[in-house]
Amino acid sequence: MKQYSVLVVDDSAFMRRAISQILEKDPQFYVIGIARNGEEAVDKVQRLKPNLVTMDVEMPVMNGLIALENIMNSHPVPVVMLSSLTGEGANVTLQALELGAIDFFLKDNLIKDQIGGEQSQDFLTRLKGIVEAKRPCIPPLSQEVEVKRKKTSNGQTDLIFIGCSTGGPSALQKILPHFPKDFPIPIVVAQHMPPGFTKPLAERFDNLCELKVIEAQDGQVLTPGTIYIAPSGYQTQFENKQDGTVVLKVDNQMSLQALYKPSVDITLRSAAPIFNDRLLAVILTGMGVDGRDGCGLVKKHHGHVLVEAEDSCIVYGMPKAVVEAGYSDGQYVLSQMFKEIMSIV
Repeated sequence: MKQYSVLVVDDSAFMRRAISQILEKDPQFYVIGIARNGEEAVDKVQRLKPNLVTMDVEMPVMNGLIALENIMNSHPVPVVMLSSLTGEGANVTLQALELGAIDFFLKDNLIKDQIGGEQSQDFLTRLKGIVEAKRPCIPPLSQEVEVKRKKTSNGQTDLIFIGCSTGGPSALQKILPHFPKDFPIPIVVAQHMPPGFTKPLAERFDNLCELKVIEAQDGQVLTPGTIYIAPSGYQTQFENKQDGTVVLKVDNQMSLQALYKPSVDITLRSAAPIFNDRLLAVILTGMGVDGRDGCGLVKKHHGHVLVEAEDSCIVYGMPKAVVEAGYSDGQYVLSQMFKEIMSIV
């Protein structure tokens, strides 16, 4: 059984102890060291060479963001941020993901959870998925992107849907800003995140992108040239009105059994019979199998499915599930994905 070393970074002795106790309940993890601030973290990453780092944000001497940037520049290692459920906490977490953090977890969930409970198990499962995956080093997508389009057999794409989880925010950043401002197709994104994080995500992308980026709301008419981020804590579906317009349905949908909110499967399940062969589904990096069944329905309705190739995935879980089920029309590394999307639409 392979074991993985973890450096726990937090200025709170209580949190260092709590995280260490959770980690050591799993025989595959052991705490190789602790750090009380970012400066100690940078030093111990270089000396101890851990397989993984859990990183607090607000710390004295050097905060988590500066430490993360230093680690990524000097000794890259998978870093998982421990975030607070606040507006400021969400924004700082998104900055950390842009700087190279692999994933994040809410401190409040770990504190409230009993060791060995559901949140702790989810935490350990996600950490295992990260350390067992190969950390990619894919060059950034060039700003000079060919946007020439070739028509599909029906000559039209009416919706682009993108689903992702672990590693998704940084992957989306290499795709969404490249759509030109006159792009005539609506784009819907389902990114697995805790409630409270998708609105700041939409706001950050709205500043980065040529297209308008908003968090989806119930009853909105699907508008060309807009990117909709499915809100966390809810399910996002589509409804075809009698006049031919398509509106978004955003609600809690307690009757729908799904591990994730938003669920890629649930969104695609409603999109496939409305858009048929005019739907392009793109599955990016992420843990688990969410999206596999939905992509099966997309193919049943003659739509297109592209997935991110293993070489650029942070975690090759969701794309792998689609490929192994036989639903993928092609696998592409992240640096090629935008061009492939444009070649279809």
